[in-house]
Amino acid sequence: MAKEAKLQTFVWKGKDKQGNSSKGKVDAESLQLAKAQLRKQGIIPAKVAKDRGAGLFSDKNKPIKPVDIAFFTRQMATMLKSGVPLLQALEITAGGIEKQKLKDIVYTIKNDINSGLDFSTALTKYPDHFDDLYCNLVNAGEQSGALEQMLDRIATYKEKLESLKAKIKKALTYPSAVIVVGIVVSAILLVKVVPQFESVFSSFGADLPAFTQFVIGLSETAQEWWWVVLITAVLGGFLFKKAMARSQKFSDNVDKAMLKIPVIGKILEEAAVARFARTLSTTFAAGVPLVNALESTAGACGNALYRDAILQIRNGVSTGQSLQNAITMTGIFPNMTVQMVAIGEEAGSLEMMLDKIADFYEEQVDNAVDNLSSLLEPLIMVVLGVLVGGLVIAMYLPIFQLGNVV
Repeated sequence: MAKEAKLQTFVWKGKDKQGNSSKGKVDAESLQLAKAQLRKQGIIPAKVAKDRGAGLFSDKNKPIKPVDIAFFTRQMATMLKSGVPLLQALEITAGGIEKQKLKDIVYTIKNDINSGLDFSTALTKYPDHFDDLYCNLVNAGEQSGALEQMLDRIATYKEKLESLKAKIKKALTYPSAVIVVGIVVSAILLVKVVPQFESVFSSFGADLPAFTQFVIGLSETAQEWWWVVLITAVLGGFLFKKAMARSQKFSDNVDKAMLKIPVIGKILEEAAVARFARTLSTTFAAGVPLVNALESTAGACGNALYRDAILQIRNGVSTGQSLQNAITMTGIFPNMTVQMVAIGEEAGSLEMMLDKIADFYEEQVDNAVDNLSSLLEPLIMVVLGVLVGGLVIAMYLPIFQLGNVV
């Protein structure tokens, strides 16, 4: 089978049906097809050329992110609910997508469906963007004849998941930024400012305070070995990233260590419980058997410790245990989660209870991140004050003692 040509964006100028001058952009596989497409729309093109405005850093060349998939899913759900046929919905959605990579994928999916494939089967060709959970839920929607409702549920799930990820990222980024700023400011002072004071101190003819001598020694070390420190930091970051990608054991150990960090660990635990409840609720409501739903949930919880615990829950449920007992046996889920699952099982409203658990812990994460931000503001002042203020004091101590020398 011949490989399909990729769509390109062309800019055009011409006249519309009323003879008015007009201009715009059109996506087509070639210049000739772009002109033909414009003529079908009643436009007489005077000039058609490739769009050169999409530079290296244009949105069109940026990678596809999960938030883009969530937005695509929401658009599809909205149009299908409005009665728009699937193929037409894909055509309209693709036309409004800015990122060229995602636009090409949507057009290819449309062509695959047009040639006889199911929507879910066409999606499986892009596992990096549409994972097994996504494809299985779409397949369940197709089989039940309620694709629009399923896409709406997937969109809601994706949106809440991305919102939760953003909150966790905010919680981790803030303290990291404080540490980096403190290190950079201290390095600049040690390499550029302290040497200027050192040349002045050499003419004093008196012993310098111990703290000042320590800072000057630190400055001399930084001036001589800064490049080693920089290379080590960059290389260490690169090796850490590679190890995280290639070694599952290393990645799992990092996940477990993150849970032990004060404050941050608690946020990560609550986020993992929220993901567990939200994913399980979504898959269970879609009619996926509980054992299979737990399998999908394990991969979406975002933490190795909770992934292993959920797989343990799956094994327990598959041998006849109730979900409540299987969760209790892991020993890591909060008591409130266990009790609400028990109530859901007893009342036959497990899906609703899981949604309530997810809502509760998502709100907990939100509040914890806001509180962390408030607590870190004075901490930032303390950290920067100690680092920068300490260096400044060390440099001015000899000046304060200058009167004794004179």
